[in-house]
Amino acid sequence: MASIVMTDDGIVFDGATLEERPLGGAETSFIEMANALAARGHEVLVCNKCEAERVHKGVTWRPLSRGVPEAADLYIPNRGDRLIRLCPKARRTIFWIHNPAGYLMKWRYQWKLALRLPVIVFSGESHASTYPSYAFAGGRETVPYGLTDLFRHAGARAEPPPPRVVFTSNPMRSLDWLLDLWERRIRPAIPDAELHVFAGTATYGAAGAAKAGRMGVVLDRAGAMGPHGVVLRGPVPKTQLVGELAAARALLYRGDIGETFCSAVAEAQAMGVPAVLQDIACMKERVIEGETGYCVKDDETFVRHAVAILTDDALWRRLHRACLERQRSWGWDQAAAEFERIGRLG
Repeated sequence: MASIVMTDDGIVFDGATLEERPLGGAETSFIEMANALAARGHEVLVCNKCEAERVHKGVTWRPLSRGVPEAADLYIPNRGDRLIRLCPKARRTIFWIHNPAGYLMKWRYQWKLALRLPVIVFSGESHASTYPSYAFAGGRETVPYGLTDLFRHAGARAEPPPPRVVFTSNPMRSLDWLLDLWERRIRPAIPDAELHVFAGTATYGAAGAAKAGRMGVVLDRAGAMGPHGVVLRGPVPKTQLVGELAAARALLYRGDIGETFCSAVAEAQAMGVPAVLQDIACMKERVIEGETGYCVKDDETFVRHAVAILTDDALWRRLHRACLERQRSWGWDQAAAEFERIGRLG
């Protein structure tokens, strides 16, 4: 058993938050990794902006303001530059990042990375390519996010579902673009189709509140498009999202240059939901082209594949089965095993 210290200085959350309310991908992944490392027998301490100390699923959560231990077998600072030099006597350090790595080129990151030389962990090939080869690091590794276990046990559908589409990402990530295509091209071709939007500011804590004005414009538009089959559902906990994905026919999502993994697509694919994406950043890493969905380069092709999936039952069945067979094998236990390897805990 190794001692592992993980730190985060973003929004307020702890291990139970994932079961209580929606969370963004970075926070969800942080919790899942802590839980998976503890389940593999390690002593895991998380120091972050949680409100009080508690133990949840074998992980000790402690307010960052109470300080961080000087030593550990493995130290995992999450994203923030102020965390890099903490736990100075750790035997091994992994700096885990979740956004495109250009921000690491700021001097306040580079000098700390130069002194500490942690292994930087990226979530995919596209993500890793955003950090220049000459920038400071003690090593570079790619570890995809695991799938939350809830999404890994769906059964094959006996019959194709009705033409219900889901959007489960940040509304600022091209929801307005999707609403345009939906209103002008997709819904007119399929008059009974519905687009269910599971999005809102609550997912992102204080960061979401700060962007409420910009998000609100897009969400208000979605809320007013009921006559066009758009249903604004708001964000939901993952325990509820599982059922919603099980009822969906497709996930339509443009993607975003700021996306480095996209758990929203990964979760839908694991549940057997075909996806149509555009070839932006990491999107092509989330589908197996032509087998579990499509990643396309233009709006015309996007619409064509979307309409086909929503109307062609034979096509849907083929994509659905391939999703279940090929897109749910990588869980958080496998991701945690990779962190063990990188941290030399074996």
